[in-house]
Amino acid sequence: MWANREPFLEILNSELNMIGDMQPEDIAGDYKEVTLDLYNSVNRKILYTDIETPYPDGKLIVSTTDPEGNITNVNKSFIEMSGYSEDELIGAPHSILRHPDMPPAAFKDLWDTVKKGDKWQGFVKNIRKDGGYYWVKATVIPNIRNGKLAGYTSVRRKPSRTNIDACSKLYPTMF
Repeated sequence: MWANREPFLEILNSELNMIGDMQPEDIAGDYKEVTLDLYNSVNRKILYTDIETPYPDGKLIVSTTDPEGNITNVNKSFIEMSGYSEDELIGAPHSILRHPDMPPAAFKDLWDTVKKGDKWQGFVKNIRKDGGYYWVKATVIPNIRNGKLAGYTSVRRKPSRTNIDACSKLYPTMF
C-alpha cells in the first residue's frame, strides 16, 4: 500500500467536505471549537456558542436530499433558521447542521432506519452558521420513485421544551 497516504487523505477530505470549516468571522459571540468526524473520515471544524435560537411557532422546516444526504431543496424557514444562504445549502451534505452535542448514535439510528425504507423521527440539536443552535422535532422519510430510492425528505417542527430538556440530559450520556 501507500507509504504516505496522508496528503492524499487530506485532499480527499477537502474535496468531499463541500461545507468547509466554520469561520470565526461568522460566529456571534464567544465560541468553543471542536473537530467532528462527519462521515467517511470527513472532518469539519465546528465553532459553537451557547446561544439558542427559539424555533418559531407555526413554521415547518423542509428539505430534500439525494440518496447520499446532499441537500437538493430547502424552504425559506430552513434558510432563516440555519443562517445559511440557499446557495450555501444546495449541494452540501445535510451534516452541515451537525451540532457537537448530538450523539453519533442518533444519526446511525436515522440512517439505519431510512435505509430500510422506514420513517425516522427524533429530536435534533442543529448548529447555525453563526455558531448558535436550535432544536427540532425531525421526521425523515425515504422518497421512492419507480421502485428506486430518489432521496429523502425531512420535515422539522417545533419540539416541546419538555422534550428538549429530556434530550439535553440524555444525549451527553450517549457518547
